[in-house]
Order: sequence, then C-alpha cells, then structure tokens
Amino acid sequence: MVKPFDELPGIVSVVSGYTGGHTDNPTYEEVGTETTGHVEVVQITYEPERFPYERLLDIYWQLIDPTDKGGQFMDRGYSYRTAIFVHNEEQRAKAEASKAALQASKRFKGPIVTEILPAAPFYSAEALHQDYYKTHPLDYKLYLKGSGRDEFLEQHWNSPEDQKRLRNQLNRLQYEVTQHKASEPPYENAYWNEFHDGIYVDVISGDPLFSSADKFDSATGWPSFTGPIAEGLIRREADYSGGEVRTALRSRLSGAYLGHLFFDGPEPAKQHYRVNSAALRFIPKEELEANGLGRYLELLNR
Repeated sequence: MVKPFDELPGIVSVVSGYTGGHTDNPTYEEVGTETTGHVEVVQITYEPERFPYERLLDIYWQLIDPTDKGGQFMDRGYSYRTAIFVHNEEQRAKAEASKAALQASKRFKGPIVTEILPAAPFYSAEALHQDYYKTHPLDYKLYLKGSGRDEFLEQHWNSPEDQKRLRNQLNRLQYEVTQHKASEPPYENAYWNEFHDGIYVDVISGDPLFSSADKFDSATGWPSFTGPIAEGLIRREADYSGGEVRTALRSRLSGAYLGHLFFDGPEPAKQHYRVNSAALRFIPKEELEANGLGRYLELLNR
C-alpha cells in the first residue's frame, strides 16, 4: 500500500502502521496474533488541493480485492482485511459514494465488503516496516510476484471491457500510442509546434504531466520538455525494442505510454522528454481554472 501512493505530487507522507484495535502501541508480532483487533494500514497525509481525496479512493480500489473478507491474497486473517478509515463526514460521504459506484460497475462478481470506518488511534509501525519497497527491494518484488496480486489486478482492471471503453474514449492513433507503444509521425502531430501557455495532461486520466514553461524546440518533430511538472507522475522503464536500449516513459497512474527520455536537451540537466502528442491533451492557460487546474497558473507566470 505504500509504493503506489508514495512520491505522488500532493502526497506529504505515507506511514505504515496499525489502527482499529483495543490495545495501545501494538507491535507487529502482537498484531500478527490476531488478538489486538488492529488492522495493518497506511496513514496518508495529503494536500487535497493538489491530490483530491477521490483520487486516493480511485487508486485504492485498484490495489485490493474488495470482495475478500478474510484478508488479501496470501495474507489471511482479520488484521489483513480491507478498510477505509475516514476522519470526517465529507470523507465518509465520498468513500461511500465511491464504494457504491464500484459495486454498481459490476467489475467484481461478488459484493464489495471493504468497510468504511471512523478513524481510530493510529500507531506507527516499527522502522523495519517503513518504506519496505525501498529498503528491501528484492524481498518486496518476490513477495509481490508470489502473492498473485498483480495477476488479479490485471484481470479486473485491464479487462476486455476496459479496453473497449478505452477504444471508445480514444481515437485510433491515441489508442495505439498509449496502449501499444506506437510512435506518431514527426511534424504530423498536434503539439510539436504548439507553444502557447498551458498544461499538457494525460489523454486518458487527465493527470497534469507537462507545462509549456518546460517545453522547447528539439527539432525532432515531437513535443519535447526539459522535465515533467512532477517526477512522481512519470514512470521510467527500460525499452529494448528496435535493437537499442532506451528509457521509455509512462504516465504513472494511467499506465499510458508517453514516449522516451533522452539526454540531448538544454543545459544544465540536458534532459529531453520526447512525448507523443497522441498521449497528451493540451489545456490553454485561460482554461486552467475551468478545468480545475488553476493551481498551475503559478508555473506559467514565472
């Protein structure tokens, strides 16, 4: 539960711990006995104006099996059940609405059993259990692979129905670029020579990715940027296609393929984010407020 939220813009901290039980300051071993009533949780501190609560909920549902009362994947027992702990009535209303929408979507065959509960005292877990994916990367990867979590989530969140919805949402080129890593032709795309002030968002999710303030003319025929609005929204991965080793770029939250990272850009960092126009949607400066992106006006007014 830490890695998917960690380092996203607007996320202040993600702390592993325990809550919902009837003892004070429980240890990992005590919680594991299933006698303290606690649940293993993460406490997320966030800036709602930058990362809305609804977005947290969207991510959460895509990380769990919300139909399982007895735990999660390999982890069985009361302390591994799913729950959303809310701190006020506004959060409760949004969580209940999100849960109802997931049930109505019929994405899962069984009922959604994830509980929505009032926040209880939170106890931070021991140092060993903080940022585990960073401090024990091999153990983390082996556990993730062995748990069956990834296969389950792929089955339920990248289904044929999901692909059909994407095909209806996107045009042919957008779909081929974002889903199949196609490359659009240089100089024959929407934004290669677009230099008005504005923000470029993920064409699928609407997440803000790049700013016109960081755009430069790379003479390649594709939109090029010295960097993203926030590194936390971009995922880098090795790309061995075409007989060469390159760094491919994906939108972290939607998984959409964007383009490649090169190091032939302007000084001093020389970073060159070469992105396909088909993976982006441009929102002009004067329309940012109407699209809920007014917080980015400061970037453009420097």
